Amino acid sequence: MNIGNLTKIALKALNNNKLRCFLTMLGIIIGVASVITMLAIGQGSKRSIQEQISEMGSNMIMIHPGNMERGGVRQSASDMQTLKLEDFKAISEDTEYVSSCSPSVNSSGQFINGANNYPSTIYGINEDYLDIRKISVEEGNMFTDKDIQTSAKVCLIGKTITDNLFPGGDSPVGNIIRFNKIPFKVIGTLTPKGYNSMGMDQDDMVLAPYTTVQKRVLAITYLQGIYCSALSEDMTDLATEEISTILRRNHKLRLNDEDDFSIRSQQELRSMLSSTTDMMTILLACIAGISLLVGGIGIMNIMYVSVTERTREIGLRMSIGAKGRDILAQFLIEAVIISVTGGIIGVISGIGASALVNIVFKWPVYVQLYSVILSFLVCSVTGIFFGWYPARKASNLDPIEAIRYE
Repeated sequence: MNIGNLTKIALKALNNNKLRCFLTMLGIIIGVASVITMLAIGQGSKRSIQEQISEMGSNMIMIHPGNMERGGVRQSASDMQTLKLEDFKAISEDTEYVSSCSPSVNSSGQFINGANNYPSTIYGINEDYLDIRKISVEEGNMFTDKDIQTSAKVCLIGKTITDNLFPGGDSPVGNIIRFNKIPFKVIGTLTPKGYNSMGMDQDDMVLAPYTTVQKRVLAITYLQGIYCSALSEDMTDLATEEISTILRRNHKLRLNDEDDFSIRSQQELRSMLSSTTDMMTILLACIAGISLLVGGIGIMNIMYVSVTERTREIGLRMSIGAKGRDILAQFLIEAVIISVTGGIIGVISGIGASALVNIVFKWPVYVQLYSVILSFLVCSVTGIFFGWYPARKASNLDPIEAIRYE
């Protein structure tokens, strides 16, 4: 059995039926291109979500007061006053896996500058908040420890606030804006971040010292939340356990008592969104894989037709010494050539289609090497699998009956 000669015979046979060969190949091309494109869209979406979560602070930990229900009774926000300044200080001083920590209090209301006004939220935080949330100052300066200690009426504003309160394009730094009749001096502006993956405007915020918001705006002594940052993304779980231990100790909770606080991390959000996008990617790949299956059935169909049309040729070849395995190999080679050539064209088409989706629809796409290799291997196996039975049928033909076939 000479593989080289069998390949030449197979190529000659396929060349005699170019159109039929191309139409058969088309099913494989569409199938492979669809699988690569769908996986690229799914992986692109996943990476885009992960990048946006990283921009918000991938190792960020959020601590909020209370379980909303205790003893079956739903509590109001005003009743949940379990987080104190002492908790923030304990987390800052006693933790090993926490790099940054900031208290958080906030209040919603109307910001006014002359004839311009805009409804937004003022967040009371400290300097570490910028590192935790991956926020930077574009113009001006961040407030200092002295501003926090003296409850200074200073603030930094996001681009959305700037555009609405200073529509003329003037720099807001140094100007006075009012929040619920309280004057605040703008000492800096925040670098624009735009909308996140959940449609939230990340530039619609005003940052001020937490003591200022606590005392001058809300008149409270407790904290509405604490934001922390783990040393690294891998240490988020360790930091969460550490914070939980400290808070339970501070709040004097017994072993069987429920936590009177809740801890959430960005890692949980990332895992949830990743599992959702993975499920969607698998679903898209399965739908695209159906077209690959149809392409394989097309190969099987065309090989059956080819065996029927060339029954006399098979009989003549067997009568002059060709063995069954030679006939089997020839038809298998034809099937593999169709599927592999279709696979190569499909891979190129899939990469091209992914790029086109990105350019035309502006969707994030990411073509992974494994998806290209997997698609190519699947189409090769498809050719062998669906080409085997017709090839086996051809190799089992009786030479005398085959020669007599009309």
